[in-house]
Amino acid sequence: MKFGAVPLSKAEDAILAHASLIGGKRLRKGLVLGAAEIATMKAAGLREVIVAMPDAIDIDENTAATRVAGVAVGAHISATTAHAGRVNLIAGCAGVLDIDISAVNRFNAIDPAITLATLPPFARVAAGQLLATLKIIPYAVKADAVAAAAVQMAGALLLRPVCLTKISLVLSQTGGMKPSLLEKGRSAVEARLARLGLALLESHIVPHETGAMAAAISAAEGELVLVLGASATCDIGDIAPEAVRQAGGEIMRFGIPVDPGNLLFIGSEGGRPVLGLPGCARALALNGADWVLERLLCGIKVDEAMLVGMGVGGLLREIPTRSQPRRAPSGKQGQKIAVLLLGAGQSRRMRGRDKLLEPMGASTMLAHAACQALASKADAVFVALPPGHDTRLKALDGLNITPVPVPDFAEGMGASLRTAMAKIGGDVAAVIVALADMPEITPAHYNALINAYDPEKKREICRALAEDGTPGHPVLFGQRFFESLAEARGDAGGRAVLQSSEDYVYHVKTSGRGAVLDLDTPEAWARWRQESQP
Repeated sequence: MKFGAVPLSKAEDAILAHASLIGGKRLRKGLVLGAAEIATMKAAGLREVIVAMPDAIDIDENTAATRVAGVAVGAHISATTAHAGRVNLIAGCAGVLDIDISAVNRFNAIDPAITLATLPPFARVAAGQLLATLKIIPYAVKADAVAAAAVQMAGALLLRPVCLTKISLVLSQTGGMKPSLLEKGRSAVEARLARLGLALLESHIVPHETGAMAAAISAAEGELVLVLGASATCDIGDIAPEAVRQAGGEIMRFGIPVDPGNLLFIGSEGGRPVLGLPGCARALALNGADWVLERLLCGIKVDEAMLVGMGVGGLLREIPTRSQPRRAPSGKQGQKIAVLLLGAGQSRRMRGRDKLLEPMGASTMLAHAACQALASKADAVFVALPPGHDTRLKALDGLNITPVPVPDFAEGMGASLRTAMAKIGGDVAAVIVALADMPEITPAHYNALINAYDPEKKREICRALAEDGTPGHPVLFGQRFFESLAEARGDAGGRAVLQSSEDYVYHVKTSGRGAVLDLDTPEAWARWRQESQP
């Protein structure tokens, strides 16, 4: 392909290299120049133009991208329509992305003009998620390079869907153990499975004794058995791995080079995998158990070599419950605080009315809530909204807020948190999560949380209390917890983060009942109006 400036007399049928505004008419880059465009340029006094002129052996960017990407398309991977030489490869279902790294490297070595960028190997993905992007950089590329790239693309990317769907969980308990700890473990496992569209088949709660745990493992009906012991496994001969052996199984390995998540064991019993979860799996923060569990569920062979290879990249983010943090969080001076107002709810209990559009004087509940946040010391206000809900968006007209459309809003608060956290910038030190249906929240509530926030004193989650001491909203989360918020699922919102990070929670008493007063039904609205506006 030839590229450069040519006289207008030789530019017809060439590709315009750069967008131009000529004679009041905008000519887009990539346009194939015809007689009309050449005439416009001549009339504007131009003598030459920068163009690309493909050779006979070249293939245009979109055709090349479509041809190469088409090789990867299959039962679980689809491709977008090529545009400007780019095709995105999209997941057709939930699963784990299996990448032939050598093939991708060979692909990217063929020609600098042909590029493929992917997610990391073994990334867990949801249906509709971007897996990779293929980009032809110039306007055209040689046909032999396209053919070679297509050869390397074959089998380079495989989306492994879930193949184990029946999951059993064995939980052990010791005397005096709080039931809430068992529930926390079970809930965390359920949340992990839900990411891949799965649910627990069953759970067994037994004493933390070898015989009882062995019997539960044998009796479990799942295709995969998860074991979460009351006490951390600290040796391959400890109670939980010994229970697998006593059930007739074997242990392949205890301990993996991933932190957090070192104290994991993996084995088999009755021809099915058994995974011993580390204690940190009771929290939703990423740990080594996630990597192993996701691969097992998707039928990827987890052997000694794979586990050993997890060490590179295995130093994961800090977990909130670590007693000796690897890195102390930075202070709050000069860092931004954002408010995330959750306004994507469906008002199910309002019997046809929208609680966020209920009148508040001359305003609406949603606008009132946004104004209170804007009047506080917070630096930015984000509002989660259902996409296409023009009435709610219109209620915020003129307010200096950032709307955040939540495509899967029907899921609940978790979807709003995930979507919003992806948009909140890295310069934000803390985010205050607030509900948009709490009419007595004032700027003072937000300011009290902002004033209390102090990472150096372990005040990294600040929760508002009503005057009587009842915990409520809003809740400030420091940067340490952003990843956990970004992984929220269901309608629990940030509740799981609060439960797994009690050492970092600082309660802030506020005046009145505002922190606990939300209005979900027509009766609640009527009662509140009668009490507050007699």
